[in-house]
Amino acid sequence: MHFSNSFFQLFFFILTLASIWLSPTLSANENNNACISCHQDQTTQWQKSDHAKSMAIADKSSVVGNFDKQTAEHYGQKAYFYHQQGKYFVDISYDEKTETLPITYTFGHYPLQQYLVETEKGRFQVLPFAWDARSTEEGGQRWYHNYQNEEIKPADRLHWRQPLQNWNGMCADCHSDGLKRNYDSNNNQFDSSFTGINVGCVSCHANMQGHEDKKQSSEIKQGGWQRTSGESTAHWVGDKRDNSFMDQCFSCHALRAPLTDGIDPSKKFLDQFAPQFIQAPNYHVDGQIKEEVYVYGSFLQSKMYANGVNCIDCHDQHTMKIKIPDNGLCLQCHASEVFDKPEHHHHEKGSEGAQCVSCHMPENTYMGVDDRRDHSFKIPRPDLSEKFASPNACTTCHEQQDNKWAVSLLKSWKVKPRVDSETRQNFWRLQHGQSITLEQHLAIVNDDAIDIISRATALQMLAFSTEPLSHQLLKPFVNNDENLLRLAAAGTASIINAGFRAELLSPLLIDDLAAIRVAAARSLLDVYIPDSDKASFKSALNELIFANRQSGWRGEGRLNQGMVDMAKEDMQAAEKSYLKAISVDPYFDSAYSNLAELYRTQGKTNQVVAVYNKALKNIPISAILHYGYGLHFVRQQQLNKAIPLFKKSMALSPQDQQYAYIYALAIDGSGDTNRAIGLLKEMVNVYAQNQQLVELGLSLSQKANSRSDFDYFMKLR
Repeated sequence: MHFSNSFFQLFFFILTLASIWLSPTLSANENNNACISCHQDQTTQWQKSDHAKSMAIADKSSVVGNFDKQTAEHYGQKAYFYHQQGKYFVDISYDEKTETLPITYTFGHYPLQQYLVETEKGRFQVLPFAWDARSTEEGGQRWYHNYQNEEIKPADRLHWRQPLQNWNGMCADCHSDGLKRNYDSNNNQFDSSFTGINVGCVSCHANMQGHEDKKQSSEIKQGGWQRTSGESTAHWVGDKRDNSFMDQCFSCHALRAPLTDGIDPSKKFLDQFAPQFIQAPNYHVDGQIKEEVYVYGSFLQSKMYANGVNCIDCHDQHTMKIKIPDNGLCLQCHASEVFDKPEHHHHEKGSEGAQCVSCHMPENTYMGVDDRRDHSFKIPRPDLSEKFASPNACTTCHEQQDNKWAVSLLKSWKVKPRVDSETRQNFWRLQHGQSITLEQHLAIVNDDAIDIISRATALQMLAFSTEPLSHQLLKPFVNNDENLLRLAAAGTASIINAGFRAELLSPLLIDDLAAIRVAAARSLLDVYIPDSDKASFKSALNELIFANRQSGWRGEGRLNQGMVDMAKEDMQAAEKSYLKAISVDPYFDSAYSNLAELYRTQGKTNQVVAVYNKALKNIPISAILHYGYGLHFVRQQQLNKAIPLFKKSMALSPQDQQYAYIYALAIDGSGDTNRAIGLLKEMVNVYAQNQQLVELGLSLSQKANSRSDFDYFMKLR
């Protein structure tokens, strides 16, 4: 279980055994057994799936790793894997400290298998070394560290003993049937349980007990994908499709925050989770996947999704494998005489470059060896890569070439340049950090030709607008039929004038979907609630608090609750929440910075300094802590102490242009405007999203009365 730095990481393998409680002794999966007697063919197919192998008791039938006295080492961390009397063990050490732990469960099976150990009663962690289950020819059959290129010390949030590597909270609900975390937030303990150790029938079909005795009230809908003469791509013919079942797929295959304890497959996705939209740093400017974001955010961008394609059009509903190998899968709907020919793909027939997925579903590698494809089905756009530093399939495959080469090659093939709408171009500019007008911003959200998740992302980004927003501007989105637009509007409304906010958001407090109710409650924390809405607000607020409690085993949950406390002006409760966040997740830097900010608002300068000193001792590589401490010294009018901290924050997070901006601003504030301009010239081309730096360069050039510098930055505008 390898987590990148993006929020809420999940992933999916799945299993064959089953249980009622978390215990080395597991009973048969009664839910699956009840299904098998009537659905033997489906069961046979399911047993071939990753779902059937996601988790199992560690024994000779499930363990694929080599435990024959094998040693693995990474930056001083060592592991010795062995077995005795049918049981599996690891001796794991860092420097001089060694502990012996029995392997309780296997986690996944291919292309890697991970292993769970119980570090304290009821709490299971994922070992830092995984088994590469690929063949030797592919580089597999070896032990490797989850962070192959980094040293993860014990005092690191990504260390395997820390919350981000915890099975109960991070992984369990997507790897087992009927999972309940049963997290005790007061004592920071788990008493987790599941009804089936792997992902079986009920994870997708819910509890169908007794369904054989019930008369089916609805007829099976008829339809299919068809191509008529002259069509190059199929269209749906027949009854309107009901793709709502994909909510069950999205519950796991999405980057999302849980609102409930466990997953109920009978409920809608947005009634149990709050998804992340398609923004940096998890996605590239053009919406391609970057961090470990799974399928939801990319698939919702696709023309496939917009036209009614669903998961099981391509994936077998029980094996989960693709239905037809190679290009045959795509040629179910796309004419081979148009698309599967060199005139279209410009590669030798049968070659890797001639595969549809090579260009339209490029891969990213996660967890060291796990290649996952982008499901937005985009067309390679080296021209966009030139503008926004996003990847493209051409130069990803031809690593020795650059974007200019790819653009030139497409022209030589007489590929027609893409004509992008003004609203689509403005959305990319917005994602790139460039300024657009409020009118242009709203045009993106209102453009039905743009995919719904991009529109919702743009609406959410209105919250960062420098222009004031009226409640009338948001009202159409609050009343919109599109769930994601209502969700985004609920969050964006936090910047609306408090006097109008309660009236605007009151309908969303009783929305059908919990994600929207919770977002509305969060935006209403600091406003007066009329008597007519107090009951619905209290109910939605309780859902928000419950959601925070469900994530209280990691710093983010406690931090979010502290922010709720702050909005309610309960400073004592906020302090307690922030301190608890630090206690359960001691290397989570945002908890320290928020606690310091709380003390700043209370005028407790000495405590601010104490928090930052403790934080930087625990997390010396945190950019946000150096930045926050620097701001403290600015407020204390000690710019000389702030500047080195700003410089350090920039060095620690070189991808974040905000730190570079503040560093240059501080240099100017010290009286050395020309040096600040020089630094901006050095830095401006380093950042893909650099418009804020360009604008600062223009401003400082005017201040220094330097025409040449002004012209330099104007060319970058």
